[in-house]
Amino acid sequence: MKNTNKLHCMTVAIVLAFSSAALPAMAAGTDAAPVVAGATAAVPAFDLDQDVNSALKTFDVPGIAIAIVKDGKVIAAKGFGVRKLGDPAPVDAKTLFEVASNSKGFTAATLSMLVDEGKLAWDDPVTRHLPGFQMYDSYVTGAMTIRDLLTHRSGLGLGAGDLLWWPTTTFSTDEIIEKLRYIRPATSFRSSYAYDNLLYIVAGKIIAEKTGKTWGEAVHERILTPLGMTSTTTSLAENAGNPDVANAHSKINGKIAAVKSMPVPNAVGAVGINTNAEDIAKWMMVLLDGGKIAGVKDKDGKQARLFSEKQGREMWSEQTPVKIGEPKPALAATKPNFSAYGLGFQLRDYKGMKVAMHGGALQGFYSRVVMVPEAKLGVAILTNAENGGSMTALQWRILDHYLNAAPSDWIKLVAKVEQDQHEAEVKKVGNASSARAAKSQPSLPLVSYDGEYEDAWYGKVVIRHEGKKQILSFTRTPDLTGELEHFQHDTFIVRWKERNFNADAYVTFSLNPDGSIDRVKMAPVSAETDFSYDFQDLNLVPVKARADKK
Repeated sequence: MKNTNKLHCMTVAIVLAFSSAALPAMAAGTDAAPVVAGATAAVPAFDLDQDVNSALKTFDVPGIAIAIVKDGKVIAAKGFGVRKLGDPAPVDAKTLFEVASNSKGFTAATLSMLVDEGKLAWDDPVTRHLPGFQMYDSYVTGAMTIRDLLTHRSGLGLGAGDLLWWPTTTFSTDEIIEKLRYIRPATSFRSSYAYDNLLYIVAGKIIAEKTGKTWGEAVHERILTPLGMTSTTTSLAENAGNPDVANAHSKINGKIAAVKSMPVPNAVGAVGINTNAEDIAKWMMVLLDGGKIAGVKDKDGKQARLFSEKQGREMWSEQTPVKIGEPKPALAATKPNFSAYGLGFQLRDYKGMKVAMHGGALQGFYSRVVMVPEAKLGVAILTNAENGGSMTALQWRILDHYLNAAPSDWIKLVAKVEQDQHEAEVKKVGNASSARAAKSQPSLPLVSYDGEYEDAWYGKVVIRHEGKKQILSFTRTPDLTGELEHFQHDTFIVRWKERNFNADAYVTFSLNPDGSIDRVKMAPVSAETDFSYDFQDLNLVPVKARADKK
């Protein structure tokens, strides 16, 4: 998931939710309470209502829903704050939130059921079930298995190709899968961990192929209906007519604001679920009980299951090791002893216990699901804002309480780390601006940069003049359009019209000896930009130049 502003799922490797090297949203700890220089001696006693309301205020989050299960019982399923700023309607236990990459666990569980039924095996080649599947490297195409789709070790870079679906694009699921063959790998196959979303889209397609239903229909039939998750949906379209839905919120110029949601019907295998506190509590209980559906018998009178105990173990078994980073000193106690990715779940330890968890992020929503099997404890935190700190602080507060650990003032500690990191990044961006060659001029007249540019996997990007403004637009991404302003030399910055993206990017033109444009490269201006804006993976070539080479 990646930074203090945008968590993806990612999310997600550099995302806040997955990397102990970033803000330790998924970090773990020792049995001792942290010793923090400058920390107040008195730590507030745990009080769920008080802690959540404090987090709402401290981290500027409009609404949060919390679900806690323990020993097979629902301890809490409730809402706090409001669904939308400026509207008094409260968040409650039934308020729907987009949970983004927490959908990956549903995809993994559905595949587990198909494995139980003998319709596929984890180590089947993907091409056995999806003959048209193709990666950039022919060896990887043939060697990639169903297991590989879920374990973030394909060789793709972090979030590679996410611009095919994020922000909302006009690509179909099939088009996204077809584009995989044009995305160059960042590392060799199975050599390292790098969080991706595209291969979960492929996994969702395989579910559709093997069940004869859409991914959403299969998840409804196989998971949501048996568990009684009657409010949970698999697309934003299903939410129509339901008034109890949280609104998305993002920062615009540093101030929280209500924004539109981001439909992603082409990426449902990775990010399709919308759920609430009541329903996600049921999901955590079946996961913590190894697939058993409490209080339900099958047609033979035996304990009903979603998936076998064997598949439950497989999903929560280490598949890909994840490098452990160093958290900030104030959060040193959250550092894990091991970190890995399973099948649809991040794995690590805390207080000597194994933890299975995941984060999720879409425009205006962050979520976190954390389960401690040994303690039969599950915690879900759903928010309608893009702030990982609120979830991180509440995660540790709740876990420490139910694991009988010495309490820490995680809200205060995490808020300070988040503030310091944000201020450091703002300073870094400011320094880059101050150090630029401000008096330099572009090599060419501005109109000479106008034209169509094409990347092998994304497709076309257009630069054109609209009056005195020079506009850059991604042709398959309606909202990804913005004005170019000169930065220095042949580098510009595109300022996106949708300011809540917080994803302005450098646009650098390379010239041929004759002064014509050879290619265009892009890169985020700020490290706080969500990694799914993978501008750096684009290699844009003038369409005319490409045509001349054919």
